[in-house]
Amino acid sequence: MHLSRLSLSHFRSHKQVSLEVDARPVALFGPNGAGKTNLIEAVSLFSPGRGLRRAAASDMARRPEALGWKVSGVLDGPDGAHEVDFLSEGGAARVVRIDDKPASQVALGKIARAVWLVPAMDRLWIEGAEGRRRFLDRLALSFFPDHAQAALDYEKSMRERNRLLKDQVRDGHWYLALEAQMGRSGAVLHANRLRTLARLARAQEGAQTAFPVAELTLTQGEGEMPADEAALVGALAESRGRDLQAGRSLVGPHRADMLGVFAAKGVPASDCSTGEQKALLISLILANARALAEDEGAPPLVLLDEVAAHLDAGRRAALYDEISALGAQAWMTGTGPELFAELGARAQRIEVRDEAGVSAVVPL
Repeated sequence: MHLSRLSLSHFRSHKQVSLEVDARPVALFGPNGAGKTNLIEAVSLFSPGRGLRRAAASDMARRPEALGWKVSGVLDGPDGAHEVDFLSEGGAARVVRIDDKPASQVALGKIARAVWLVPAMDRLWIEGAEGRRRFLDRLALSFFPDHAQAALDYEKSMRERNRLLKDQVRDGHWYLALEAQMGRSGAVLHANRLRTLARLARAQEGAQTAFPVAELTLTQGEGEMPADEAALVGALAESRGRDLQAGRSLVGPHRADMLGVFAAKGVPASDCSTGEQKALLISLILANARALAEDEGAPPLVLLDEVAAHLDAGRRAALYDEISALGAQAWMTGTGPELFAELGARAQRIEVRDEAGVSAVVPL
C-alpha cells in the first residue's frame, strides 16, 4: 500500500502541492515550522479517523485566506489503485470521495490503513489513561474499520446518559434505550481492543527487531469490564445509584486503561527512561505495521514525525532496516538530510521550505 500521487490545495501552510512518489520511504526534511508535519497530516487523512492531529476540518484551512481546502491522492493497494479526495468548504466537516463517489469512513478503512508516531505521544506512558485509550483505539481502528463507529455510538449514548445523571433523573425508563446502545457499542469496543492487543503480541513474538518488546494489558480501574453486551447493560443498570451521586457513568470501556511493561526487564513502561519509552512506542508501531501486512497482504502507510532526532545512528539504521524489510512507504520528517543518511538509495527525499509564510516542497 502506498501513495503514488499527493496533491494539497490551501491545506495548513501549503497553498498548492503536487507530488508524485514511488513505494519507497519518503524522507521530508527542512527547518522547524516549514510545513513537514502538515504534509504527513495530509497523508494521515487517507485512513479512517480525524488524522494525526485530531483537528477539526476548519482548523486545517490555510490562514488567513480560509477558503476551504482539498487533499487528493492516488492510493495503490492490494485491490488496485483508488482516487481519494478530501475537501472542506467554509469550515464544514470534510467530505470523503473514493473514485469520485461519496464515501464513509468505514469505506475508507476498507481500502486504506495508516499507523503513526508523533512527538505528542512521547509522554504516553506517564500521563493520563485517556491518551493511552486513544492510542489503543487508533491501533484497533487500523485492524477493525467498524471501531470508529462503535466509539461514536458509545460516546453519544454516554453523553446523553450523563446528562440524565447530572439532572438527577431517577426514572429508570429514561435510561433503558441509552444503556442498551452503550452495551452494544461498548462490547464491540472492548472486544476490538482485546483482539488488537492479541494481534500486537503475536506480531512481536519472534520478530527480528532492535526495539524492545512491550507487554500490554487492558485494565478497568475499579472492578472488571463486563464480559459481553448483556453483562455491560446489567452493570450499567446496577450502577445507576452510584452514577447519580457522581453525575457521570462509572462503568464501561471509557474507564479502561492500557498498561505497558518493558518485557525483557519486567519494568513498567512508566518507570522506564525517556529513551526506553520512545523505543517501546516505536516497537508497537512496527508491530502494528507487521500485523497489518500479514492480515492485509500489504503493509500500511507509516508516518513518523521527528522520530529520527531521538535515536542514535545505530537505532536509526535499525529502524530504517525494519521499515525497508517491511516494504512500507514510510513518510518521515526531520530537520536535516543527515538524519536519513542510513537509508541511502532506499528512500526518496523531499525538502520542505518556508518561503514568505508559504510552504514550498522540492523533490530531490
